[in-house]
Amino acid sequence: MTVKRITETFERLRGGEMLDEASERLAEVVRAVDATGKAGEITIKLQVKKLSRSGALEIIDRVTAKVPEEPQLTTMMYPTPEGNLITEDPRQQKLDLKVPQITGATDVQLKSVKLPDGTQVDLTTRKKPAGAQHA
Repeated sequence: MTVKRITETFERLRGGEMLDEASERLAEVVRAVDATGKAGEITIKLQVKKLSRSGALEIIDRVTAKVPEEPQLTTMMYPTPEGNLITEDPRQQKLDLKVPQITGATDVQLKSVKLPDGTQVDLTTRKKPAGAQHA
């Protein structure tokens, strides 16, 4: 009798649930490695125990994964003399920025634009109109 491939045993562990779990863990690790560029790992561990004199064996499987994580976002804040935290540097001067008001302006939708090389482009179709001239 020849030795069976381990995949045949894997297919029978917990009625195939172990393979489903391992597949999900592998996909999770692959996605995280792709996103972070860091290494990940999946481990399938099998413990084999003899149950009785009858010769039956108990197989206990464990699927674990080391999923790389993105570094947690941090927040930079400044302390006040009172011990509070604020998001703006109290030592930095504030700029008095204002939104410019354009008088006489109405909502206008551009239909075409002339590029620096003189080409006219129709913004509704993003193509040069027929007969467009270069300057």
